[in-house]
Amino acid sequence: MRNIATAGETGPATVIITGFAIGMQSVIVPLITISAIIFIANYLIGVYGVGIAAVGMLATVGITMAIDAYGPIADNAGGIAEMGGLGAETRHITDSLDELGNTTAAIGKGFAIGAAALAALAIITAYIENVSLHVPGFELELADPMVIIGMFLGGILPFAISAMTMTAVGDAAFEMINEIRRQFREIPGLLDGNADPDTARCVDIATTAALSKMILPGVVAIVTPWIVGFDLGAATLGGMLAGALLGCVLLALTMANAGGAWDNAKKHVEKGHHGGKGSETHKATVVSDTVGDPFKDTSGPSMNILINVMAIVSLVIAPKLGSGLLA
Repeated sequence: MRNIATAGETGPATVIITGFAIGMQSVIVPLITISAIIFIANYLIGVYGVGIAAVGMLATVGITMAIDAYGPIADNAGGIAEMGGLGAETRHITDSLDELGNTTAAIGKGFAIGAAALAALAIITAYIENVSLHVPGFELELADPMVIIGMFLGGILPFAISAMTMTAVGDAAFEMINEIRRQFREIPGLLDGNADPDTARCVDIATTAALSKMILPGVVAIVTPWIVGFDLGAATLGGMLAGALLGCVLLALTMANAGGAWDNAKKHVEKGHHGGKGSETHKATVVSDTVGDPFKDTSGPSMNILINVMAIVSLVIAPKLGSGLLA
């Protein structure tokens, strides 16, 4: 966080580069930990142990949801304090709580993606066993070109879904900004603070975008296993699940941790470091925080849903799969 804030002294570009680098570095320890969990569980009881490990992590859902929800609650408290004019002292307290909330949210998202990865691995194993019952001699082998093709296709999906969700945030923000500008133009006295804004219209824009813009990513997650499975075969679909699993875990951790770090870097500057609020460093960290919000709050969490939905859909259609029409 402090390194990112320091990088802000040379502008937004270096803040974003430093934060993104930290986000990438942050995947090392979690991936090694997940690998160790899989190794130990598999060594002790086989694949069943991996499934039990996933259930064990899912059993922490209560505390995971609590620490994940803490961040938005603290953030909203800060917004209420600012809108209510409660003073700098109150805002200073809520900023500290928000900074802590960004950290707890990143931890919660790490547990969530770890549990999703283990659960998806168990579901993929069940998928392979299910297909084997209907396709004699079925195996997933790296030497099979169709499996490699599937892994590449699976690796595409996390990036495609991330792009869709980030674009959705950008489109909604664009519409929101235009609405705010319209209100400043058309509502007399609003710019001077002598009139009330039409907040209901802004809430409607955000709510409509949140619902409508998620239709396409949801359709992609559900339909893709059907297309790949029935056209390219069960082996290709199995490879796609493996590629998507790895891509989802890497992207989710990178985006969650980079987004949280950018937000905390801004909070660090706002406490008076590197020039404080209104400085050029602060402006740079505001830019990086704007980039980080869709990372940690939209695209990152969507990775957990993507891999689990794809794995479950694949397991459902497994009995009907064969070698594929194009294989």
